[in-house]
Amino acid sequence: MKHVIPVENGSPNAPFGDSQEVPIIAVPTRANRTVDDHFGHCAQFTLFSVSGDQVVQETGTVLSPPGCGCKSNIAAILKQKGVSILLAGSMGEGAMNVLQRQGIQVHRGCSGDASKAVEAFLAGQWKDSGIACAQHHEHGGHGPHEGNCHQP
Repeated sequence: MKHVIPVENGSPNAPFGDSQEVPIIAVPTRANRTVDDHFGHCAQFTLFSVSGDQVVQETGTVLSPPGCGCKSNIAAILKQKGVSILLAGSMGEGAMNVLQRQGIQVHRGCSGDASKAVEAFLAGQWKDSGIACAQHHEHGGHGPHEGNCHQP
């Protein structure tokens, strides 16, 4: 699935302009391609490539390993797949630290359709919510956020 994203050159989330490297963005998703509310319990990670002219293409999925995201090898697997950015609903500090140690930028606060979340991110329409999941295994307070991502 390809999408052309109209992005102004000055967008803070579009650092790919003249780069030859095609960034890969991962989004923790449910089976229906919506952003999962919590990184560590998602069914899979949907991968999107972004070309220099802001064409977004879904390039595949990576199944989530069993167990909690911060204690699995998912960060290394995503890095091997070329992922440099991860857009998430919510995640704990442990998972965020593991991903960042692999050189993967983490942006939290997404919800809704994964491809629309990627488009909103690239268009500079949202920023990281800064909210980390404080309760490692009790997620009663984690409902879906409104909209696609946290608005700046």
